[in-house]
Amino acid sequence: MRRRSISRTSVEPTELGFGASVIGNLYRTTSAQDATDAVDAAWNAGVRYYDTAPHYGLGLSEHRLGAALRDRPRDEFVLSSKVGRLLVPNEHPCGVDTEGFVVRDDLRRQWDFSRDGVLRSIEGTLERTGLDRLDVVYLHDPDDYWRQAAEEAMPALADLRDQGVVGAIGAGMNQSAMPARFLRETAADVIMLAGRYTLLDQSALDDVLPTAEKLGKSVVAVGVFNSGLLSRDRPSDGMKYDYQDAPPHLVARARAIAEVCEQHGTSLPAAAIAFPLTHPSIINVTLGMRNREQVQRNVALHHQHVPESLWADLRARGLLRADVPVRHDAPRGRSVGTEPSAGNTQAGGSRCH
Repeated sequence: MRRRSISRTSVEPTELGFGASVIGNLYRTTSAQDATDAVDAAWNAGVRYYDTAPHYGLGLSEHRLGAALRDRPRDEFVLSSKVGRLLVPNEHPCGVDTEGFVVRDDLRRQWDFSRDGVLRSIEGTLERTGLDRLDVVYLHDPDDYWRQAAEEAMPALADLRDQGVVGAIGAGMNQSAMPARFLRETAADVIMLAGRYTLLDQSALDDVLPTAEKLGKSVVAVGVFNSGLLSRDRPSDGMKYDYQDAPPHLVARARAIAEVCEQHGTSLPAAAIAFPLTHPSIINVTLGMRNREQVQRNVALHHQHVPESLWADLRARGLLRADVPVRHDAPRGRSVGTEPSAGNTQAGGSRCH
């Protein structure tokens, strides 16, 4: 499993990452055994980047991920979590969380991008995971909190990075315009970009991706299946797109892309994973993985051959934007346990909830 560096840092995630939102009981219950088996399978497949957040299951994801990683060699994996939603006691519990996770609501989320909130959040994450440090810390969905996030939270993270407490800092969001501002106007090293550079949505080419390329900063791509529409060989009516029922014109477009993929000897989900990594600023694709079977499928898709000619063909047919780069000459990174090597990227989300 190849690694790529977050620019200007020593942090090296693998190209494929493990998104731990689903083992926090996103949408439905995941057993503790399934969660452990999923992390074990990812580790055995060479995955060395794991992403979580306090928001995911009101801390359940962090508890489960930490327990599964605690006995692994700490210097061998990259761990990221997020700040901005503090977990505090819920004075008026209803019995179950109301934000998409099947967990008790004894805790609630409290928005806080202050310096103190950042420090408290990181401390809470370390307590829940039982691990000694975070390698990457993202501001989590600061869409409505630009001023405090940019003027208080990011400088606090920059201090921690400069002290060597964390390795890299950034922001994770479902849009692309504000992440571009974080890259331009703050000390952010990396953006976790959800759903905005996929086979169905290349809007990140308007802002965050050219900004990252110009400034020599990095992007992690999540939500690459756009909530499910790109996750199967043959898209069907009733599938989701960006957490809603997919409109007919997008289902038709996904089917057209799937047909071209088949003509090139590959599949739609394999292409969905591979596509973001064709951009020189994108260093990783992270996918939500609920159990051993999902891990095995995602790893197999990541390793499936996706010919470079596919991108040019999709672009020529008007199924990708005309300004999508069809190849690049950036280093592919290094394989785990090997020296760095160079070449063209051929291979290929956790959700910024």
